[in-house]
Parts: sequence; C-alpha cells; structure tokens
Amino acid sequence: MLRAILTAAGEGETINPLLPADYDIIWSLVCFAIVLVFFWWKVLPSLNKTLDARAEAIQGGIEKAEKAQAEADATKEEYTKLLAEARAEAARIRDQARQDGAAILAELKENANAEAARIVANAQVQIEAERQAALVELRSEVGTLAIDLASGVIGESLTDDKRATALVDRFLADLEADEKAKAGR
Repeated sequence: MLRAILTAAGEGETINPLLPADYDIIWSLVCFAIVLVFFWWKVLPSLNKTLDARAEAIQGGIEKAEKAQAEADATKEEYTKLLAEARAEAARIRDQARQDGAAILAELKENANAEAARIVANAQVQIEAERQAALVELRSEVGTLAIDLASGVIGESLTDDKRATALVDRFLADLEADEKAKAGR
C-alpha cells in the first residue's frame, strides 16, 4: 500500500490520507443503510414495545400504590373510629361499674345498719328479760331474807306461805314507798 501511495504521489496525483476513497464511502453508506433499516424495522419496535410495557408497569404500580395508600388511609380511619368507640364503651362500662359498686355499697351499708339495729333490739330485749329475771330472783331472795329477819324479830315462825307472801309484799311496798319519798325530796 505504501508503494501504491508513493507511486501515485510520483504520478502527480495528490492523495489526502484523511479522506477515504469514493468506493469506501459508498460501501460504508450501504452497510450503514442496511444496519439502519434492520434497527428501524426489528430492534426499534421491540425496544419501543419493551419501553411501553415498562411505562405501563410503572404506571400500574403507581396506581396500585395509590389504591393501597387509599385503602390504608380508610383502614386507619376505620381503626381510629373503632378505637374511639371502644374507648367510649370502656368509659361507659367503668361508669356503670362505679354506679353498680356505689349501689352495692349503699345496699351493704343499709343491710349492716338494719342488722345492727336488729342486734341492738335483740340485745335490749335480752337485757330487759335478764333484768326481769334478776328482779324476780331478787324479790324471792329479799322475801326469804325478810321472812328470816321478821321471824327473828317477831319471834314467831312464818312458815305459812300465805302469811309470808303477804308480809313480803307489804315489806316491798314499804321499800318502794320509801324510795319514792327519797326521790321526791
């Protein structure tokens, strides 16, 4: 090739080494056109189809994400609403329990007061019964002592029950009269 260049240079033709020959340019243009047509008909539609599918997938993903976000917001709102209702219900149940507790406490206090009043009444009845029993026993003791004392003072035996009972009754009546007289002063 160098020889051809030197020979051509010697003939008087000047060859520019930066500019290729005409046949190289034509064949290069033909190859470029074939590759361009191949890309235009085969590769570019396939590439456009892939890019369109990808754009649709991205758009579908965005729409799905927006739907999911809307559903999440609705679910959150429903959850918040249910939580508020549950809190209100819990507060109502607590208030009802407090009221029930207060009613039960009042009922228990009332029952305790009634039981205390019953116990006091029974105790008073029992005290009165014991007082009466003590009075009866004391009366018979005082009667026996009075008969013994009267027998010693009078010097006669008071074995007759009717006479003894009359004497004891008279003695007790005198004692009660003395007590009333002392209380009246």
